[in-house]
Amino acid sequence: MEAVVCPVRREVDVYVAMGRARDMATTLGFDEIDRTRIEIAVLELTRNILTHAGSGELMIEYVTDGDRQGIAVEARDQGPGIADIALALRDGYSTAQTLGAGLPGVQRLMDEFHIESTVGVGTRVRAVKWPSKRTNSGPGKVRR
Repeated sequence: MEAVVCPVRREVDVYVAMGRARDMATTLGFDEIDRTRIEIAVLELTRNILTHAGSGELMIEYVTDGDRQGIAVEARDQGPGIADIALALRDGYSTAQTLGAGLPGVQRLMDEFHIESTVGVGTRVRAVKWPSKRTNSGPGKVRR
């Protein structure tokens, strides 16, 4: 399964990216709960791109680790960057008068989370979701 790159320039791109992530998660056999977690992570990351950088892209790709198969989402922009990543990952902190739940929420929803940011250069956030044990234990088993 090939990676999908979704440009993020307008509000509609948020929903296109969510749909592409949902389709990939469904194909891989993620259950409804984990598909929803992935969709929310994509929603938050793409909205952050629009709010803070104006534009960027979101890559959605199939990843493996031994027998595990999962989905990685990577948001990239060339926006202003984040001066204090630890502060940005605190619930309630926002520079855009929002709830400040985006990045901390993505970190909680996904199994792996990594952020790199340079002020004046941009930000890259990569998050991975692996199927929950409940997904691997029955007929909804992850497919290749």
